[in-house]
Amino acid sequence: MTDRKLKIGITHGDINGISYEIMIKALADTRMCELCTPIVYGSNKVAGFYKRDMPEYSSFSFNVIGSAQEASPKHPNIINCIDDNVRIEVGKSTQLAGQYAVAALNAAMKDLASGAIDAVVTCPINKANVQSDQFDFVGHTEYFASNFGGKTPLMFMVSDILKIGLVTIHEPLVKVTARITPENILEKIRMMHRSLIRDFSIRSPRIAVLSLNPHAGDCGLLGREEEEIIAPAIKSAGFEGISAYGPYGADGFFAHGSYTKFDGVLAMYHDQGLIPFKILSGEEGVNYTAGLDIVRTSPDHGVAYDIAGKNIADETSLRTAIYRAIDICRNRNIFAEISANPLKTASKEHWGADESVPMDQQ
Repeated sequence: MTDRKLKIGITHGDINGISYEIMIKALADTRMCELCTPIVYGSNKVAGFYKRDMPEYSSFSFNVIGSAQEASPKHPNIINCIDDNVRIEVGKSTQLAGQYAVAALNAAMKDLASGAIDAVVTCPINKANVQSDQFDFVGHTEYFASNFGGKTPLMFMVSDILKIGLVTIHEPLVKVTARITPENILEKIRMMHRSLIRDFSIRSPRIAVLSLNPHAGDCGLLGREEEEIIAPAIKSAGFEGISAYGPYGADGFFAHGSYTKFDGVLAMYHDQGLIPFKILSGEEGVNYTAGLDIVRTSPDHGVAYDIAGKNIADETSLRTAIYRAIDICRNRNIFAEISANPLKTASKEHWGADESVPMDQQ
């Protein structure tokens, strides 16, 4: 395993939001360049525009480069991905801002695919203004999946307190039930299990699966999805040696602190997972796209037009997203090294699940 410093790409997202403010704040910390070589895909001109209203960061500057190969390991770097005639409209959603966001994404995607960078951290985009003939995706997660493997990944919200994945991602609530199938649930359990082992170095992960209906269906009175769909998927996971439990009613599960007994939690739909995650994790939360061969993380917040340009945005989630990307890359390297070396005492079983765990159908 190499000890070289990782190159972490950071896309600028929506330039009219808080992206440049949080990037400057996070990268101005000199300790960041001790951990990685940051490479922003964006615009040095836009960075200068926002820095004017951040007097405490007046001495901060990016090292402007033409390619990732030119990146300085001692300074935050930036690759100009958009024209210098950029139009900035702070706090507004514009079609141009969407185009600029996609341009940075495409540049970073190309470097990630070629191995020029080791991971990507994406700053927030506006899902509406990025839509075009070239970008027909609901969000980053689906875009990265389309470019790296085509399969549906696991949207995995992670923090030190809680790691929660989703069976359905950006689906209208009226369409969620149709997506809740034994096959989809089992596949997401498998993805979470593998990610907890490979990406987070958890030897024998325990996974809790939430119910779809209130009170886990109340024995069929409030719906039969728990008995006919979710429980069978959990049982199938058990036959594969995965320690999965449930289904649990979401309200009691979080209210009683049951999440602290598990390494990962699988929610059925977006708000069921993200509301408790954001409340419990605060600014330390990170969005991670699991199940792909590449590493992509993101802050767990949006573009925040309402506070853009006011120098009050909190950079903690972006900083943590960078740290997570570094840790995941390192953990994957360790996992690959152990898997490839049969002489290591940490065998394949060392990274697997418990041999036999009874299914809990509470």
